[in-house]
Order: sequence, then C-alpha cells, then structure tokens
Amino acid sequence: MQHLPLTALRAFEAAARTGSFRAAADALGVTPSAVSHAIRGLEASLKTTLFFREGRQIALTGQGEALLRHVRQGFDELKRGIAAVSGRNRMLLRLHSAPSFAAQWLVPRLPRLLADTEGLDLRIAASVSYSRFLNDEFDVDIVYGTAWAEQYARSRHPRIVVLPLGEEVVTPLCAPALAGRIHEPRDLFAQTLIESDNKQVRWSAWFAANGLAAPEPRGPRFDRSFLSISAAADGLGVALESTRLAERELASGRLVRPLPRAEDVTYVGHFLTFPRAERYRLELLVLTGWLATELGITLDLQARPAGV
Repeated sequence: MQHLPLTALRAFEAAARTGSFRAAADALGVTPSAVSHAIRGLEASLKTTLFFREGRQIALTGQGEALLRHVRQGFDELKRGIAAVSGRNRMLLRLHSAPSFAAQWLVPRLPRLLADTEGLDLRIAASVSYSRFLNDEFDVDIVYGTAWAEQYARSRHPRIVVLPLGEEVVTPLCAPALAGRIHEPRDLFAQTLIESDNKQVRWSAWFAANGLAAPEPRGPRFDRSFLSISAAADGLGVALESTRLAERELASGRLVRPLPRAEDVTYVGHFLTFPRAERYRLELLVLTGWLATELGITLDLQARPAGV
C-alpha cells in the first residue's frame, strides 16, 4: 500500500470542498502554492488526475470524485475514533433505528437517558436501510419487521445478536371527534381507514380477528407509521397502529381508542441488533439496560443468533 501524506489528503479534501486552491489554503492556514504542490504530489503518487484545471477554476475528475468519497469517510472515522478515546468519562454510541420507532418512541425518551448517563455521546440515524455492521458505521440497530430480524439471525459475517423488543398492541386509533361515531367494529366501514403500507399488521388482520371481512382500501396511504399516526391525530381518518408508537398522542388525548373492547392484534415488530462480542462496551450495556427498563422486558445479550 502506498504511503500518502495526511497533509496531501487534507489539501485534496479542502480543495474539493471549497472549489478552489486559494479557498482551501485559507481554510487550512497555508499558501495556495502549498495546496497546489500537495495535490500535484498526490496525483503523481496515484498516477492519476484528480482535478480539471482551467485558470483558477478547478473541478473534480471521475477519479477525484471516487477518492473524495473514501477520504471523507476516512476523516469521519478518524473523528469518531478520536472522540471515542478523548475524555475519560466520554462514551460514544452510534445508533441506527427504524424511522417511526425513533421519532415516536426513542427520541421523546432521550432526555431521561442522557440525564441519567453522564458523558454519553449518542449519534442517531433513522432509515430503513438497516446496518449490516460490515463497515463499523453503527454500533447498534433497531430494526422493524420479522423478515429483517430473521435475515440478521441467519447472518454469519459478522454474527449478529437479535433481541425482540417485546409485544406491541395494534388497534384502531382516531381523533376524539370521530370516536363518538364508532361503537362496534362494523362502524369502521363508514369511516376513512388510513393505510400504513409497510405495517406488518394490516386492516385485513384486524377485521379477521373481529370476525369480519375487511372493506376495500379507500383511505389515504402512508409508508411510515409516524405519518399515519399524525394524520389520524389531525382528523384525517382512523389509523391501525401500535399503541407503543402512539403513546404520546394517546396520553395527550389527541388520539383515542374508539373500540377498547374489540379484539386487537399483538405482535413483535421491533428488534435490537448488534454484533456479537466477547466483552460488550459500556455504552451498549447502558443502552440495553435502559431499553429493558423503559419497555418492561428482559434483554439477554448472550442470546444465540440462530433464530428470533
């Protein structure tokens, strides 16, 4: 592997970010000629051209764009590494989560976690592009869906721990103004039924549990539970959602359960996943202990990954 000076890579990144050697020099506190010389040396070492040059204007070549992606990722890793070891009491935990779980359940509780855990530096990202823990981007992931959990459980590189985060109750939810029109499951036929496209438990399952065939879909459709919950709270219709994800709206009265005596559906939808280790970092132990307390469940970090 070639030895590439860190100063040259810094000059390259600054020039690519600012769009000029002069601006890069100002950002780095050196002269423009120093930046130019560093980049020419880098190009010579790599035997490629990183920038198109026309007068004082520069633009990345295709090779330059490819290198920039890796250089930025490398600098980000350096920053995280430095942050992880700087300060005796500082703990860095990089967490990825399913979007609705993050927005509706996790983030509202963070003040308690951070207040109780001095020195915890928590970085959170939310999407359905769940981590496979192959590039050390995240330490832990909260995924939605049994299919994802089973895929993790079968994974061998690296071996992944999969821990179910307890059962959730899925029930019709609506704004209080609509609840007075709904006294039995059949009354839902006359209401706008909000569809959550990516929900494991759909209206057909709920109506079947109550001995009825579901009506044809006719309401608005959303791809995330937090959108369906928000729409229902705003009076758009009736959502079929998890009481765990809607607990703030239920507590505030923005949403109610119009059919508390109906047969609701329970299921395990969310799973905590992370790479197996002989000795787990303190940050992960803190998180799993806190999650177990908040959810009222037991999380066994030594659970085998053979199934869910």
